[in-house]
Amino acid sequence: MSTKVRFRNLAEAERLAKRRLPRAVWLAVKAGNEQGWTLQENLRAFNELGFSPTIFDRPTTFDTRTTILGLDVDFPVLVSPVGAQAIHPDGEVGVARAAARAGTAMGLSSWASDAVADVTRANDKTIFQLYWVGTKPQIEARVEAARAAGAKALIVTLDWSHTPRRDWGVPPAPPSDMSPRTMATLAPEALSRPLWFASYLRRGRIPELKVPNLFTADGSAPYFGKAWAEFESTPPPTWADVKWLRELWGGPFMVKGVNTIKDAKLAVDLGADAISLSNHGGNNIDGSPSPLRYLPHVVEAVGDQIDVMVDGGIRRGSDVVKAVALGAKAVFVGRAFLYGLAVSGEDGVHEVLQILRRGIEETMYGIGHSRLSDVSRDDLMFLNPHFLVPPAS
Repeated sequence: MSTKVRFRNLAEAERLAKRRLPRAVWLAVKAGNEQGWTLQENLRAFNELGFSPTIFDRPTTFDTRTTILGLDVDFPVLVSPVGAQAIHPDGEVGVARAAARAGTAMGLSSWASDAVADVTRANDKTIFQLYWVGTKPQIEARVEAARAAGAKALIVTLDWSHTPRRDWGVPPAPPSDMSPRTMATLAPEALSRPLWFASYLRRGRIPELKVPNLFTADGSAPYFGKAWAEFESTPPPTWADVKWLRELWGGPFMVKGVNTIKDAKLAVDLGADAISLSNHGGNNIDGSPSPLRYLPHVVEAVGDQIDVMVDGGIRRGSDVVKAVALGAKAVFVGRAFLYGLAVSGEDGVHEVLQILRRGIEETMYGIGHSRLSDVSRDDLMFLNPHFLVPPAS
């Protein structure tokens, strides 16, 4: 472990991240909608599943490998595409390096603060994630830029409800420029955490929140706020639009944000290779249950035709094992790695991934499996008899 890393589990990392980050930045990381019911539900669902440990014939070696979107990874935890990782100077490039060191893939958001070409150089298993922003020619140009940069797969994310309300506070709107007036407005937040701000100054930069992967017609990178305004004014894509995108890309393709069997089947029909069940980490409609609760139903409906992933609420290696036991091919982690990034940059992200990997192996040891692919629902104890929730069909 790097001497810069100062946490032993994700709970410690979260506490340290909250102390280190300016309040507005922390609120953006914490996120969630309205009363945060879904935000907490994603965590609660994992706590309603247990294991039945074994004591005989425990394994001495562990095989946690899997393949998702044509990419071989050492364990079934992928870095989720999360926007604007300018919470540490290492940014997305540092996260990509950490994922490569850990032997897994990097999901890169359209809203990233680092360009896709820089990230693919840091991790040759980069998956580019697209939001439907702007016109079709603009979207096509961004897809082709990702292809040219060497992105190995494409994700289209469709689960965002544009709900701005949060009972615990909402961060200020992202800037649309870095004019003197804007900088004066942001300065108190930055200066409230001098060590955090100093880490940028040592690199000769400031967290200006440009989004280079949502480049405009002239190739320039807009500020987050300006791109967000365009996102909110862009009509949402139809099924035919997503099929067009799938055909345009031509390679491994995932639809992220699926919550119903109907949508899962539609993803199969348009030729997607994978889906991710997601409520956007509690940022879609508050009141929607954890995808973990309906994961087995979706796997039963389409799992023989398409790989099924899940995200939301994963904080431990045992959580990953629970998801795999219910039928997930792999999981995405978002806030978990952001906590590590906030605390110790690239090394912090790497340690988060190592904590999760060690937790997977420790759980496999406890339930007597050498290969993660052998884990099944038979290894689980349902602590809530009403745990499983059939999704809309």
